[in-house]
Amino acid sequence: MSQTSHERLRDYLAQLPPRSQALLMREFERALERGEDTVVASFVLGELRKIVREGDDTQPRTDDPARLLFRCLEPFLIDGSAPVRPGQIRRTSLAPVWQWLHREGAPEPAREFEAVLARTGDGRSSPHVETAVRKLQLAAADAIFKITGPAAGGDKQRALSRVGPPNVIEDLLPMAAALQARDALDTLNGRLPGYLRAFGDSQIAAVTSALNVPSLQTPLLLPFALSLVMQRLSAPWQIIRLAIKMAASDDEIRVAATPYGVAVTIALHDLSCLAAGLRADIRRGHFANMGENLKALHDGVRGLRTELDLRSDSNWGKQLTSIRADISNALQSEIDSVPGRVRRILRQRADKDIVAGARIDTTEVEEVAALIDFVAVCRTYASELAINEVTLRTYSDLQQYVEQATGALVQSLRGGDARARAYRQMQFSAAIRFCEVLFGQDYAALMSRAAESALTGERKPSRAS
Repeated sequence: MSQTSHERLRDYLAQLPPRSQALLMREFERALERGEDTVVASFVLGELRKIVREGDDTQPRTDDPARLLFRCLEPFLIDGSAPVRPGQIRRTSLAPVWQWLHREGAPEPAREFEAVLARTGDGRSSPHVETAVRKLQLAAADAIFKITGPAAGGDKQRALSRVGPPNVIEDLLPMAAALQARDALDTLNGRLPGYLRAFGDSQIAAVTSALNVPSLQTPLLLPFALSLVMQRLSAPWQIIRLAIKMAASDDEIRVAATPYGVAVTIALHDLSCLAAGLRADIRRGHFANMGENLKALHDGVRGLRTELDLRSDSNWGKQLTSIRADISNALQSEIDSVPGRVRRILRQRADKDIVAGARIDTTEVEEVAALIDFVAVCRTYASELAINEVTLRTYSDLQQYVEQATGALVQSLRGGDARARAYRQMQFSAAIRFCEVLFGQDYAALMSRAAESALTGERKPSRAS
């Protein structure tokens, strides 16, 4: 699309009434969700959003009925295709449910709600809108309970199939429960502390008091309430302390027998997702947040092992063992690859084997330095993550090899032709970078001065001659 036609389209869209712009945005969003005309829809939708938000970037979009209906579910939504746990809802389930509500689930309340939005003019939030939102949320919950409950009869499967695929159907009951109990969840959200750095007895007592609401104690709603608590915890795995407190025991059988046993299931699921994220980061070579993620995994695994009396043959015990094994396998394969990459960069070569213009990729040097740092971080958490032996052995081997290779490179700088010396200087720069990670700045500076002395000592005889 040329610049002129682009401008003409933007001018046309800007002249549309706000209601028409909102309608177009909703239709193009639905087209994107269905996978139809994605190029055109994305382009026009982007232009519409710029126009609607122009001059007021901080104003949230409140003129989309679906967004308003499901806004209370935002703390519980997850993106992507990862498995959901109790207290979570897939974001991708919202659009099919809204379309079903508008089509046949609760068409009258949905149309009434859109009429209220239309009467507000600019679509901004107002008491009338909030009242209409709550009315539609209750109508949506009733409609979902009607097709998922025993009263649905023999047409239950047919009715459910009209809502969406199995993943959407799986989210229906939790979604309905959270919509129906919005007020109770909002009240809990307001009573919880903003941030819980520690989760000791006094904090547990305060949270338990806030949770002591009959409507939140059902099997469907308690996971949502616990999810709100977890979002306040500096260490989310500590949610299991609520279950231990309620059971008055750390025995997993007694903990599982209480409604709060779901907290352990939630903690294990989140640790499993964190381990999967760690594996993905390793495969992509992303080590920026590796220390933070390893610490979270280490603390979570240790916390569950020490604060709960888990049996190795129980479901929870097997889950924790599987998580540790997954972490160990992912880390070990990457740790084993580091010494080989270091040797390829620092390996001593004869002068005749160094071709003219040979260079060392500085990007690769930084990648290897990041991997060495990764091994050092793993060493901190090795025992709990079942990688103690391989980590200690690899780190010791790296220290020994880099120290020897750096000393050998210093000696090699004293001789050799200019072509070889230039390449060995690049090798030595890489070695210094590795020394910074393995031994610290002081040792690296010492070896740099040794290299300068070696180069100076080589040049003096040539100038004298």
